[in-house]
Amino acid sequence: MAAASSDSIPSVNKAWVYSEYGKAADVLKLDPNVPVPEIKEDQVLIKVVAAALNPVDYKRMFGYFKATDSPLPTVPGYDVAGVVVKVGSQVTKFKVGDEVYGDLNENALVNPKKFGSLAEYTAAEERVLALKPQNLSFVEAASLPLALETAYEGLERTEFSAGKSILVLGGAGGVGTHVIQLAKHVFGASKVAATASTKKLDLLRSLGADLAIDYTKDNFEDLPEKFDVVYDAVVQSDKAVKAVKEEGRVVTIFGPITPPAFMFVLTSTGSTLEKLKPYLESGKVKPVLDPTGPYPFSKTLEAFAYLQTSRATGKVVVYPIP
Repeated sequence: MAAASSDSIPSVNKAWVYSEYGKAADVLKLDPNVPVPEIKEDQVLIKVVAAALNPVDYKRMFGYFKATDSPLPTVPGYDVAGVVVKVGSQVTKFKVGDEVYGDLNENALVNPKKFGSLAEYTAAEERVLALKPQNLSFVEAASLPLALETAYEGLERTEFSAGKSILVLGGAGGVGTHVIQLAKHVFGASKVAATASTKKLDLLRSLGADLAIDYTKDNFEDLPEKFDVVYDAVVQSDKAVKAVKEEGRVVTIFGPITPPAFMFVLTSTGSTLEKLKPYLESGKVKPVLDPTGPYPFSKTLEAFAYLQTSRATGKVVVYPIP
């Protein structure tokens, strides 16, 4: 193990913890004396600066996938941005002092880490992390990994490519905002359509949508135009399959699924963040942060309550920590 200043790393830290399944307001508690995780040989210890919340955090907390969850108690949080303070003996990509970001859990639903990002310190394998683009703040960087990687992997799984058209359901959400940008600015879509509520249509256009559909007024499945790919980020695969071309693909990130739509679970990897780094540095792909945030560490319960309204625009971030 190598560390620049291991004496300055405390043995305990503040972390949000739940010891039983339920709503955040009922089960999530701030504990000032949680042991700082020990790192394995392929891991780094991160001093957390910012953490983003995702729907998977509260679904996990509800016990929706407890059959494959790691044992309680749990410190939630998948997305992290922070500074490396210690590196394992097999780590080659990072050194103490590096500013990194990533989605801590390689598989979101199978044995995710007991110790997540809603803490002062957390541990992560080097393969799930990437160096933070210098033009992004820690808050912006923390907002990206899970949503950006999910958007990218979904597009890859549909074999999306230049010249194809796409309809994004839930275009103003954490994943949808990135699907629009990636489809347009990275994959070279011929046409990007996306749905959102009335107040968010301008945001869709600013991200690259050619057609912004107000779902409060129009039914996208009734459009005469059909699309090569429909990316469903809002659990509407029953309608999504009506908007796709005959040989097209429909991908969704939540169940239930109406065939021929298919669902996938993200495999988190830092290599996707590295691949997209030029687009993040050039500003072609931008973080989208909900205007109610960032939420201070002490207001994490309020951040969860807001996320669960499903009204968030882009990502909800907790910062500073603590």
